[in-house]
Amino acid sequence: MPTIIEVAALAGVSTATVSRVLSRPEQVSEDTRRHVLAVVRASGYAPNVAARSLRTLRAAKILLTVPDISNTFFASVIRGAEEAARDAGYSVVVGDTRHDPEVEDQYADMLSRREVDGLIFLGHRLPASLAALLVRKGAAAPIVNGCEYSPDLGVPSVHIDNAAAGAEAIEHLIDLGHRTIGVITGPEVSPISRDRLAGAVAAAERHGLRDALHIGIGDYAARSAFEQTRRLLAQGVTAIFCFSDEMAMGALGAIGESGLACPADISVVGFDDLPLARYFHPPLTTIAQPKGMIGRRAVDLLVDILRGVDSPCQQVTLRHELVIRHSTATPAPT
Repeated sequence: MPTIIEVAALAGVSTATVSRVLSRPEQVSEDTRRHVLAVVRASGYAPNVAARSLRTLRAAKILLTVPDISNTFFASVIRGAEEAARDAGYSVVVGDTRHDPEVEDQYADMLSRREVDGLIFLGHRLPASLAALLVRKGAAAPIVNGCEYSPDLGVPSVHIDNAAAGAEAIEHLIDLGHRTIGVITGPEVSPISRDRLAGAVAAAERHGLRDALHIGIGDYAARSAFEQTRRLLAQGVTAIFCFSDEMAMGALGAIGESGLACPADISVVGFDDLPLARYFHPPLTTIAQPKGMIGRRAVDLLVDILRGVDSPCQQVTLRHELVIRHSTATPAPT
């Protein structure tokens, strides 16, 4: 394997320029960066990451924690984060916290021990062990939240307007003519679940239909929605809005088990637009989140902090989209 001195000679630049291209590419012109990277690829050079970490006190790693790695929504967020991190010269360490505060703290300790340079957490809790760091460093603390935005967290965040998205889903069902609507939420402790419900309730109130909403508490998983749907069907709803596509899948299962059909008897709206949503039977109407972009923008915010970019605590709101497919229709005549 060639040395950095040999790579610099081949590229006709200094070793410092090669080092900057690989560790702080924003400090190098685009033409120089492309030229040096081409030489690096052609020569097969690989930097000694361990040695560089000792010299710079940088681990060149970002920790990304998710509350439930089995939830396919997070796969797209992680992929977007990994792409952005790789472009910035970082690798990503993924931790599955399983909604457990103790596990969240165990992962967060990696930041305190400098095993990673920064943390992106996709849950709704700031690990308790990082509270002191946040107080001490403020906006310079290398901590970013993705998805579960709450102003109480006090860290930069990337998210959608969940209240607006919840309202748009209910407006769609009301526009179709539904007047008795079930809503299956996420956990009550989840800020995004509370925001989606607030938006749904506000939309119903605008049409004088607040009392027509029947609310069940789920946990974003299919099983909880299956059970809640059976209860909602007994209350005579003609449509159900689920706060995740996985719960919508559970709702569709309960509808079929009850001898009913979607959308002929019951319309269903999901949330997230998972890759499989278009292949549900029927294809699912859902709120699409820019999952990969959430991951990429969260990394961008964190890298800016790590590079000392002076900016206020940013709250980035990305656009969502109501994707109308075949799981929603006008209610059947009574």
